Amino acid sequence: MTHEEKRSWIMLVVAVVAYTAYLVIVVSRAGGRPLPDVPYAATLLWTVGAAIVASIVAEIGIGVVNPRASRAKDVRDREIGRLGEYTGQSFVIIGAVAAMLMAMAGWDRFWIANVIYLCFALSAVLGSITKIVAYRGGLPQW
Repeated sequence: MTHEEKRSWIMLVVAVVAYTAYLVIVVSRAGGRPLPDVPYAATLLWTVGAAIVASIVAEIGIGVVNPRASRAKDVRDREIGRLGEYTGQSFVIIGAVAAMLMAMAGWDRFWIANVIYLCFALSAVLGSITKIVAYRGGLPQW
């Protein structure tokens, strides 16, 4: 398994765990009241920050476990990386458009922030899955 494939697995796991933790915390705080009334901003920022730290720590851990592993990227790694990023970015665009429409319609900030966070998480998940599939099965031939 290449270093870049390991990075994709880390991103996939961290994105899923962080977003799931965020959802569990926010929903558990609701206690029967409407979700927009639940304080969410600090939780959102903390889970995003924790995800960033967890990714960094996991990558450092990979480096410590196998310090002699090559981190050089070849053409295949760059193509897989590009394919994964292009695929994942679709959800960033979907989230931006959805947030813009929600803001124009006057939706509560809770829903706007949450649709953006959801789309960031989906972007990381879809991009990572695309990379992992490409590493395991090869690049698609256009």
